[in-house]
Amino acid sequence: MSVNPTRTGAQPSGCRRAIAVPVFGSDAMTWLSAWCVALSLLVFVGFLSVLLFFAGQWLVADAPNGSMMTALLDTIERLLLSGGGNGEFNAMLPAIVGTSVVVILMSVLVAPLGVVVAIYLCEYARGTWYTELVRIGMQNLAGVPSIIYGVFGLTFFVYTIGGSLDEWFYADRLPSPTLGSPGLLWAAITLALLTLPTVVVAAEEGLQRIPNSLREGSYALGATRIETIIRVLIPAASPSFITGIILAIARAAGEVAPLMLVGVVKFAPELPVSLQAPFVHLEHKFMHMGFYIFDVANHAALGSGRLGLLCAASLFLVAVILSLNISAIVLRSSLRRRFDSPEDI
Repeated sequence: MSVNPTRTGAQPSGCRRAIAVPVFGSDAMTWLSAWCVALSLLVFVGFLSVLLFFAGQWLVADAPNGSMMTALLDTIERLLLSGGGNGEFNAMLPAIVGTSVVVILMSVLVAPLGVVVAIYLCEYARGTWYTELVRIGMQNLAGVPSIIYGVFGLTFFVYTIGGSLDEWFYADRLPSPTLGSPGLLWAAITLALLTLPTVVVAAEEGLQRIPNSLREGSYALGATRIETIIRVLIPAASPSFITGIILAIARAAGEVAPLMLVGVVKFAPELPVSLQAPFVHLEHKFMHMGFYIFDVANHAALGSGRLGLLCAASLFLVAVILSLNISAIVLRSSLRRRFDSPEDI
């Protein structure tokens, strides 16, 4: 009498027990995921539609018949470059430039630091209480209110470190502070500290998903650990690093509370960048799109046109964030094609 191993539980040697997945449960999860994605896209499209509707009404409110496009371009030019007359609102271009510069500078600072921390936790640190404490600390830092980072940046970075640098290198300018006052540098460092847990978690997950066969193959060819990390692990996990940076950009571009303490102002007479060396002025205060929207909502003297200006400013902020994210996504895609990285790494 023959025995069917799939019915009695007997297993052929060397085979794994098959796990039956209910078809109904799998289909239900597929449909639930599809509905969640569709709902998210619907909400996003509806949000953009509302912004476009009210912003468009405000931008062409003063257009005479037959010259709507001219009035639209004139209003956009006035919104970006000159602002409203009689102090109704400030020009938006300095806020766009300030937001872009501080986010780019933050990304330059947080990317290598997050990658180094992730490499240490995955490749060097042992499973001790200290390593687990560092991981728990990283996870808890992601839940700290952003205003706490602003207070820390003001007291430690601005007053402590910046004040010490003024005494060492700019003593002739005291008591007028140079680096001992809020500015672009301290704002970027504060945002880097704020987004560090996001980058570390994404980078660590990417390193953990790399098969051990890649490490063993590198060691078998005579490579050292540092050569394996630089030439094998970092290229293979680079898409995950970029994913962490994308998430960091999305969060940092919308943060306002910590920046109000470490460098953002309502109006900055000079841009933090210029065409002359050193090109990026780290000690300058700057404008930010998030604070610009907050200021318009509370102080703009526009009456019924305030909602339209808010929607227009929100659209520009969304455009800045999308531009930065798309640039990072394109870089991630090119890295995946270059290193033939799997999609799940």
